[in-house]
Amino acid sequence: MSIHLERDELVVALRRAGVEDVSASTLDRALYSSDASLYRVVPRVVARPRDTDELVAVHAVAREARVPVTMRGAGTSIAGNAVGPGIVVDTAKHLTRVLDLDPEAGTATVQPGVVHARLQRRVAAYGLRFGPDPSTHTRCTVGGMIGNNACGSRALGYGRTADNVEGLRVLLGDGRVLDTGDGLPALDTLVEGHLGHVRTTFGRFPRQVSGYALEHLLPENGRRLDRFLVGSEGTLATVLEATVRLVPDPAVTALVLLGYPSMVEAADAVPGILGVPHLAACEGLDQRIVDVVRAAGRPVPDLPRGSGWLFVEVTGDSATEVQARTAGVAAAAGALAHRVVEDPAEQAALWRIREDGAGLAARSLDRPAYSGWEDAAVPPDRLGAWLRDFDGLLREHGLDGVPYGHFGDGCVHVRIDFAFDDGAARFRAFLTDAATALRTHGGSLSGEHGDGRARSELLPLMYDAESLRLFGAVKAVCDPDGLLNPGVLVDPAPVAADLRPARPVRDHRPTLRLLHDGGSLGAAAHRCTGVGKCLADNAPAGGVMCPSYAATRDEKDSTRGRARVLQEALDGALVDGLADPAVGEALDLCLACKGCARDCPTGVDMATYKAEALQARYAGHRRPRSHYALGALPRWARLSSPVAPVLNALMRFGPTARLAKSAAGIDQHRDLPRLASMTLRRASRRHHGDAIRMSAPAADVPDVWLWADTFTDHLAPSAGLAAMQVLEAAGLRVRVIDEHACCALTWITTGQLSAARRVVARTVDVLHPYVTSGAPIVGLEPSCLATLRSDLVELSADPRAAEIAAATRTLAEVLSGIEGWEPPDLTGLEVVAQPHCHHASVLGWEADAALLARAGATVTRVGGCCGLAGSFGMEKGHYDVSVAIAGHALLPAVRAAGPGAVVLADGLSCRVQLDDLADVSAMHLAELLTSRLQA
Repeated sequence: MSIHLERDELVVALRRAGVEDVSASTLDRALYSSDASLYRVVPRVVARPRDTDELVAVHAVAREARVPVTMRGAGTSIAGNAVGPGIVVDTAKHLTRVLDLDPEAGTATVQPGVVHARLQRRVAAYGLRFGPDPSTHTRCTVGGMIGNNACGSRALGYGRTADNVEGLRVLLGDGRVLDTGDGLPALDTLVEGHLGHVRTTFGRFPRQVSGYALEHLLPENGRRLDRFLVGSEGTLATVLEATVRLVPDPAVTALVLLGYPSMVEAADAVPGILGVPHLAACEGLDQRIVDVVRAAGRPVPDLPRGSGWLFVEVTGDSATEVQARTAGVAAAAGALAHRVVEDPAEQAALWRIREDGAGLAARSLDRPAYSGWEDAAVPPDRLGAWLRDFDGLLREHGLDGVPYGHFGDGCVHVRIDFAFDDGAARFRAFLTDAATALRTHGGSLSGEHGDGRARSELLPLMYDAESLRLFGAVKAVCDPDGLLNPGVLVDPAPVAADLRPARPVRDHRPTLRLLHDGGSLGAAAHRCTGVGKCLADNAPAGGVMCPSYAATRDEKDSTRGRARVLQEALDGALVDGLADPAVGEALDLCLACKGCARDCPTGVDMATYKAEALQARYAGHRRPRSHYALGALPRWARLSSPVAPVLNALMRFGPTARLAKSAAGIDQHRDLPRLASMTLRRASRRHHGDAIRMSAPAADVPDVWLWADTFTDHLAPSAGLAAMQVLEAAGLRVRVIDEHACCALTWITTGQLSAARRVVARTVDVLHPYVTSGAPIVGLEPSCLATLRSDLVELSADPRAAEIAAATRTLAEVLSGIEGWEPPDLTGLEVVAQPHCHHASVLGWEADAALLARAGATVTRVGGCCGLAGSFGMEKGHYDVSVAIAGHALLPAVRAAGPGAVVLADGLSCRVQLDDLADVSAMHLAELLTSRLQA
């Protein structure tokens, strides 16, 4: 296939055709070079059409220029069917409209970029749902689901995407636009000539997703062209509009948890369980996936005894009906133990673990585990036998894997610890042997993700020559020039070609220790497998990741997008190292909120990677003004403290304030924070009449040390004084650490890591004697305390740093640990709580939530980020995004609060943002508790 236009010429041609959002930049090509698979194919151009006419125009230009087209929804394809060498078309940016909703008919017509979860929210008001729900339902698109015939956990009850499509309007590869209800006579004629073969070869069991689903074109199946095109992976047609079937949401659900000695025994139990009626889901989960969740410090609901579990969801019209069915499941299961979960919140927590399986499984073994052999399926009555053979195959090849997935449908997901240091020879050998073994069980290479680049070359091991000829004939009818998603299904690309993990990674010597990744920034960046949880709106569930993407909806502003650019920079082919402008552009709107460190299933910590990248970028070069001003804020605050009243007065004078903000790189929309006229440490000396320093001999050790971080000491000492009062009222002797000890947060977030290392070396010297005194250290500013807990050991190999990190406590943690202590009564008080990002992501806000509940408060916890995030929202050029982030969750929650509600925000950034944008004076937890003590 020849390509006649250079990249820039192709961009010009597309824009001339009316496609405005199109790019051939290094940044965009890096962002779209990978999906959630192992494959990396750099596109020539990325197009994001704004309407159907532009989408049609993209294909017209592609046909004229003979350039391949690959469609992309959320980019969560695990098979490599959303990457391509020509034009990659992103439908998720603009083609997001629900065109029609007919609750009475039970249908919805949507554009291909509509996110599954958005459609569900729209139809839930009518008691309806779109049946299939992949684990990526929070971000996957309906067009993408149609592309690979997505199924998800509840396909057992609601069917596959193919079973829930009522009609499509499509664009064929040859340029014809048609409604599938009109049929395609050439395909009907093709199937008529092979009726016997199609009837005996295709549609043998529901999860036979590999290849083209020719059974839908049989006369007895209504010659359903729409359902045939579902699962064709964008190789035959592009979806312009889709009409999908909606079904009633069940009135009552319950989740039966079944424990087994291993996943094999769990698989053996499946056929018996499937005899129970009205099952919505029957999912398998390996203990090693749960162990990853627990190791990250996240809560896991109680699971019955066992090392492998089945999650069986039962539905019904009444609680009595569901209880009878759960009893039936338990009786048929033969489990070691079982538990029935009826609480919706607990069910949701369990489903979140299962939905994060792909990411969690990647980190569940001693070395990284990969997709590649990802979602093979067998008839459910063969599942146990297949898992035994598969486990033996893994051992034979010296591999290990973590199986989980849709056991009720016979579909097994697995992550395997492949090594790619031999040119992928062992990878190819295993795939070939596994495909050969699967055939003896009557299985399908793919059970829901499609064949893509991962399995298309293996199709001759599943299908005979006649089937493969039929596939080629179908392709010739619909896409005679072979421009739609080449390398997939017909004329496949080799399974071992274009593998991302096989690429060499540039040796970069980091300043941080990167303890979780063996000191390798490359290994850290490659934690991202592309599953794209960062594209979802995680705020409603209390998540933080990824606030900038929620505001801009640009792939470059997602955690995944940034990781992809860093991977390219460290691989060194497309992006030229960490100093490449593409890296700076991708990282610019990263708030360093640490949300991904907790919310990302694979544990990506983009704040850390950004700091390392900034250190590399500006080593020996002039930095932005804000780095010198805000990055060294602790120093300036300490030096300015003696003249704080004078400075405050000057900063209230317009011309002086404007000059100061301009010099410091601060946005003119922002007010400069006021320095305290009396710091917390000075106030503590007045309160106690003296100061205790552990460097002094025979120092009197209190019950609790209160650490005066820079922000609390110089900008918000009232929170520190309130904390002293609350702790003393609880019967504790409290003293403020009188010595200056900075966590170096501002140097870290601006990538001044050499300076940060010097700062924390002194801090370790200062704080360690307080740790050895035996009293815990309480921190009040979440960002600073989180830095001590997580970043201190990244900057310092001194064993004392780890001891300091382990000795730090939040106020809520200390108060909750006091035997017999009762919080002030907050009964009847409405609290809108914005946990600081670092509090939620590093420290954990569970102790605070429990304390407030114990006090009787009615709490609305706001997810997401406030948008200020330390220096981020203050810097010139970030204001609009900062405001948009605040408007995503925080500001609506505050505006919806009733009269008399208290807005709780421990983070100084959060309080400044609320005061700046909403004229709301938020309180620190210490101040809230103190106000009730005084009352």
